[in-house]
Amino acid sequence: MRVLAVDPGLTRCGVAVVETRLDGRTRALVAEVIRTDPDADHADRLGAVFEAITSYLDSCEPDVLVVERVFSQNNVRSAMGTAQAAAVCMLAANQRGLPVHQHTPTEVKAAVTGSGRADKAQVAFMVGRILGLHDVPKPADATDALALGICHVWRSRTGVRA
Repeated sequence: MRVLAVDPGLTRCGVAVVETRLDGRTRALVAEVIRTDPDADHADRLGAVFEAITSYLDSCEPDVLVVERVFSQNNVRSAMGTAQAAAVCMLAANQRGLPVHQHTPTEVKAAVTGSGRADKAQVAFMVGRILGLHDVPKPADATDALALGICHVWRSRTGVRA
């Protein structure tokens, strides 16, 4: 299974492609960040995220798109931008007939570390261990996208409904 995982954001949008091979091993193919200029027009920024995700969908040929479920934040403006970025990613996948799934940050942390309360450092450490990476990708948005991809692969493999 090949998963395109997105940690949505309007300024920084983490993107990862995680693949599980027939032998059950999981590996990272992509761990990057889409960046948009905070001073640019809002619609143009959303368009840039959409175009970038479209490019990943075309070049990486995933079986599924997984997006971190947007959780409530105190900063409504930030939450709205994050939700809009998630929506354009889901739209891009939907237009290609790809299934779309979402996982909460707590689900991702629990899958990767065993604790839904793990901090970013613990998640990053475990992502590196799971994928056999010498260095964890930076910034954290790329690592978070990898964790999301791992979560989906593992939950799908164990029969946990995504």
